Amino acid sequence: MNRVELFEKIKSKNSYLCIGLDTDLEKIPKHLLSAPDPIFEFNKQIIDATKELAVAYKPNIAFYEAHGAKGWESLEKTLAYIPKECFTIADAKRGDIGNTSNLYARAYFEKMNFDAVTVAPYMGEDSVRPFLDFQGKWVILLIHTSNSGSADFQQLETRGGRYVYEEVIFASQRWASHNRMMYVVGATKADKINTIRALAPDHFFLVPGIGAQGGSLEDVSKAGMNDHCGLLVNSARSIIYASGKEDFAEAAHREAGKMQQEMKTYLEKYLP
Repeated sequence: MNRVELFEKIKSKNSYLCIGLDTDLEKIPKHLLSAPDPIFEFNKQIIDATKELAVAYKPNIAFYEAHGAKGWESLEKTLAYIPKECFTIADAKRGDIGNTSNLYARAYFEKMNFDAVTVAPYMGEDSVRPFLDFQGKWVILLIHTSNSGSADFQQLETRGGRYVYEEVIFASQRWASHNRMMYVVGATKADKINTIRALAPDHFFLVPGIGAQGGSLEDVSKAGMNDHCGLLVNSARSIIYASGKEDFAEAAHREAGKMQQEMKTYLEKYLP
């Protein structure tokens, strides 16, 4: 899915909602545990309940890797079940030397056919370049994250007076354009979104941290929206675990609907 197609989906659904499929066997409703594949059954019902409201889905790969081969099977079945009209993100946070990155890229882009994968850029261009070699696919670089430890490195000042995360933005724009690359920017750092938008005016931002983590959708939308919306706002726990009972899918639909309606308001208000 290219940038224009993604924006068309956002406009047609009045939504820039990305739903994180961080599916934890300890948190899903107990009645699903007797299913042949509880993870897939949970994901399937969440997708059925939210597919008209979301433009993207983002499985967090760790929640599947933890179950070995069976977890990978659940992931592949989930990916196949997501409607083709929805943008798919492998939240894998990969980042390694070139040959290894090439194999990671093949896994997510060839084997499973995700639209995008999250990549840690701190080993430099040669660790990112193999992902960019796959035409029609997106790389989503970790830039400014919401965790407390982000201050350890991302916000250090360099000799040139910039923060490290700013240096990554400047360098990465030489590797690929806004048609191939997005940035992860945490919602709980909304004060930084204005700064990052000024440095990357045309890029899409993947923004986690809305909902259970306390980020403000209005603050993010006001600071981050550009003329192509430029935002995919991720919510996981507040939607997929809105209920721990048999009505979990209906509860997910309600929570996703609330976010979609709020997003519609901000699209009307802030979209140029």
